[in-house]
Amino acid sequence: MNDSLEGGCACGAVRYRLKSAPMFVHCCHCRDCQRQTGSAFVLNALIETDRIAVLSGAPTPVAVPTDSGQPHEIYRCPACRTAVWSEYGGRAALRFVRVGTLDDPASLPPDVHIYTRSKLPWVTLPAGVPAFDAYYDSKALWPASSLARRRAILG
Repeated sequence: MNDSLEGGCACGAVRYRLKSAPMFVHCCHCRDCQRQTGSAFVLNALIETDRIAVLSGAPTPVAVPTDSGQPHEIYRCPACRTAVWSEYGGRAALRFVRVGTLDDPASLPPDVHIYTRSKLPWVTLPAGVPAFDAYYDSKALWPASSLARRRAILG
């Protein structure tokens, strides 16, 4: 692994390192992600919680409402409130790391665009990256090694 998979919050109080490459990277265009980020989409690197090394600080969870009604906690720096990762659906073994908090966010481009039905009309999706109106069949898209990693933590 290289230093490009280190990141942190805006004030520097929270620093972390991904101990491996993520399983998959989502670019989500759903209304929840738009609302929660104040942007057109969010880039999330899906990775096992135990593969995130917290180098400094202690992100704190903030429960947020979702359109689906499923639990969603956004972990934020307690000082500057930058969102560094999320847990969805009460699955504590899996984190969705905000790619924009990496020191080199260009190192993790999206593997898929999801919920493009609510994509803002001025966002142009890149050719060659799968895109779906809603979610997708991960068994058809994820590499076998990533599927095995997911099975190991979620069953």
